[in-house]
Amino acid sequence: MAKPLTLPDLQAMKLRGEKIAVLTAYDASFAAAMDEAGVDVILVGDSLGMAVQGHSTTLPVTLDQMVYHAACVTRGAARAALVVDLPFMSYATPSAALESAARLVREAGIQMVKLEGGRKRLDTVRALVEQDIPVCAHLGLLPQAFHRIGGFVVQGRDDRSARALLEEAKLLEAAGASLLVLECIPAALAGEVTASLSIPTIGIGAGPDCDGQVLVCYDLLGLTPGKRPKFSKDFLAGSGDIRTAFRQYVEDVRGGRFPGPEHCF
Repeated sequence: MAKPLTLPDLQAMKLRGEKIAVLTAYDASFAAAMDEAGVDVILVGDSLGMAVQGHSTTLPVTLDQMVYHAACVTRGAARAALVVDLPFMSYATPSAALESAARLVREAGIQMVKLEGGRKRLDTVRALVEQDIPVCAHLGLLPQAFHRIGGFVVQGRDDRSARALLEEAKLLEAAGASLLVLECIPAALAGEVTASLSIPTIGIGAGPDCDGQVLVCYDLLGLTPGKRPKFSKDFLAGSGDIRTAFRQYVEDVRGGRFPGPEHCF
């Protein structure tokens, strides 16, 4: 059995220039298949609200649901590092974040929690890290801010917002974040952020220069209802089966073949 990946392992991958392959999973069977395919990090995302539950946003997802799905994934994965989203309003204050994260660690056995936002989350990141709970931060398109930002739209297109995002990324690293997801921002900006940080960046719709890539597994399998996101690719088409699709994704991320120019902003 392969040795479980740790946060120092992911940090070492960045230093060596090795790309980190990340996928979302919500159950034990998919987690086991991803583990077998060599996925480095499994994210139990609140994207389950849309992909699994059929909601139009991630906002209805509850902490109880995240604990349940995270525990399922934990039972299926042996090698991949496990990151879990803190759902909407479960980390409104540092104390709330600590209580929510403690449940995920105790009841689901996960390694890291993910939260959205920049400057206003710094105290929360510090509080979690002080209690030895690793944090993955998330900048760019913030799905939990759907109503405020007016939908799923690309962020950081103008110079002012790009500078603000870069500054927030540095502040999150200084506060103790161990990973940073960059969602739907221009590829050039993502490359600048990645070069400015010592922690790994994971892109989704953020170009090829991030230290790793993440996709929602159902997008990767072409199962998303309606129009597939620009930043995604149907890896199941032509691959023959789900396990082969997962392996192809890992190989294409590590080989720098995904994302291509057609997946970038």
